[in-house]
Amino acid sequence: MINLLRQLCNIPSPSGDEKAISDFVLQYIQQQQTTWKTRPELFHGDEFQHCIVLVFGKPRTAVFAHLDNIGYTVRYGTELVKIGGPRSVSGYKLRGTDSKGNVECELIVDAEGALSYQCHRMIDRGTNLSFKMDFREDENFIQSCYIDNRLGVAVALKLCETLENGIVIFSTWEEHGGGSVPFLAKFIYENYQIKNSLISDITWVTEGVASGKGVAVSMRDSGLPRKEYIYKIRDILQRNNLPFQLEVESSGGSDGNELQKQPYPIDWCFVGAPEDHVHTPDEKVHKADIDSMLKAYQLLMAHL
Repeated sequence: MINLLRQLCNIPSPSGDEKAISDFVLQYIQQQQTTWKTRPELFHGDEFQHCIVLVFGKPRTAVFAHLDNIGYTVRYGTELVKIGGPRSVSGYKLRGTDSKGNVECELIVDAEGALSYQCHRMIDRGTNLSFKMDFREDENFIQSCYIDNRLGVAVALKLCETLENGIVIFSTWEEHGGGSVPFLAKFIYENYQIKNSLISDITWVTEGVASGKGVAVSMRDSGLPRKEYIYKIRDILQRNNLPFQLEVESSGGSDGNELQKQPYPIDWCFVGAPEDHVHTPDEKVHKADIDSMLKAYQLLMAHL
């Protein structure tokens, strides 16, 4: 898991520019699926843009994991505009690729909060920039840029090893307001009558959700999932003695928020490890919560 997570974190794929991470995940699936318990039906290509859908057996529940990350786009001159909601601090190291090749630069935030870059050369207008990875691991924690949501992707891929019945979806655009969930929801409901879903994403360490205490099951954020469905998930985890934490927030969102807006009766629940230093190059997650997250998905996909 940790080696896979390291590889995923090292692939810059800001919202709307997910080709690199999608290609990696697709290649991983094609290489590994012969060793999985169930061989899935694989959907990808132009009609799915850079999304990937895996259908196992007779599915009842779908897992959504978004592929994209936050970042910046070069505007005019050295100006930058945000992709999603990165926390911006002068000195953060950024990287990208333009017509002249790979480039690294430094983020500059002035007194008024305006964003720009400092670099040895000008970067092409429209180039997307992501945080430069500095992957760190100790006895208890993993720390890197883009654990949100590379960890959600890694958990979904590891889930595939033992999954017998279910759908695993790798979506795009989530960090910048979404966009792929509507056509993905249409596909899984109209073809497989899916009514249950889980959001494999990363949440926050807060005053009510701590590192090392288990995966977070979100009862609400800016979206409101159905309580009956949340309680069903809670009861499955409790019966199996899996450590987890109930989260209640007033803000934040995920692919679940987009699912709730679609004309399909698909329940959703955000189930993910809590992280500290959210949307920075130093996102930090406890290894016990990673373990709890994977076990939660294995249980829920078997019992929902």
